[in-house]
Amino acid sequence: MNNHARVIEILDKLSIDAVLVSNGSNMRYLSGFSGATGYLYISRKKQVILTDFRYTIQATNESLGFEVVEVDGNRDYCKYINDIMHMEDVKLLGYEDNDLLCSSFVKLREKLDVKEMVPLKDGLTNLRYVKTEYELECIKQAEAIGDIAFTKILDIIKPGMTELEVAAHLEFIMKTSGASGLSFDSIVASGVNSSMPHATPSNKLIENGDFLTMDFGCIYKGYCSDMTRTIVIGKASDEQKKIYNTVLQAQLAALDQIKAGCYGKDIDKIARDIIDDAGYEGCFGHGLGHSVGLDIHEEPRCSVASEGILLPNVTMTVEPGIYIKDFGGVRIEDLVVVKEDGHVNFTHSRKELIEL
Repeated sequence: MNNHARVIEILDKLSIDAVLVSNGSNMRYLSGFSGATGYLYISRKKQVILTDFRYTIQATNESLGFEVVEVDGNRDYCKYINDIMHMEDVKLLGYEDNDLLCSSFVKLREKLDVKEMVPLKDGLTNLRYVKTEYELECIKQAEAIGDIAFTKILDIIKPGMTELEVAAHLEFIMKTSGASGLSFDSIVASGVNSSMPHATPSNKLIENGDFLTMDFGCIYKGYCSDMTRTIVIGKASDEQKKIYNTVLQAQLAALDQIKAGCYGKDIDKIARDIIDDAGYEGCFGHGLGHSVGLDIHEEPRCSVASEGILLPNVTMTVEPGIYIKDFGGVRIEDLVVVKEDGHVNFTHSRKELIEL
């Protein structure tokens, strides 16, 4: 089923006439248009991209089957949307309530000539839940670039470098290896900073005895990758080895059980129980994983709160961690594709404890 047909199913389900798409990733998924500004208008008979002069050529080149409407310099999108809706006699218009800023919604509600604006909730975003073969290939290539970056960074890291320097090298390698950009700001955290799961790289010097956690990803043809590796600078202490091996055991156990039909919360529990039983209860404060696609964080998720069942061809990170204040932390993350009988792992970087 093509994407237009899937959108029409949403129109039918909600008994509405058309949808206005504002989320950039949903715009790209439905039309191919990767520009930063504009809207999609989709009805049963029309598919339209509305954007300004900066993006009209790009939109035409990227989007098959969509009419491209150039909005004038005043960028009064509502005027152009109204013109289309008047032609189609639209009364009920769906909008992405989970995406629009309040101010943008108020403006649309005031200026659009429709009887009612109907919230779509996650209706369009959920179309991206299960990945196509093309999407999986793009994600696989993005993750392969991450593997290249990790392999090369091991030859660069030295005591006395800053976290920011390591992050800069990672990003340079990814971009010179085929990435068009970063899927998120790289996390490079050493020593006590590694106890913060989302630490921001700083001018802290990397020292012997430090844990060094590197969480990074890139974009390839619009699709994201995500991986984390933690190493030790110099020789690891007994406690560092215990923490690292506990996290690795938790990750491998979760990977061994993840497959289609499982509940995300059950996979999370497998890893969490191992960490808790090793004496680190309360030190794993985030979910086990999330899906990855056009956005770095997508549904479904594997966490304590997850209620959904994993489906075939869903991507999922598996990233348990242990974080101890004033000591440091470890996270190990792979990106996998869920299959009927297990998973395919897109991350191939070594996971045994590395001491540099």
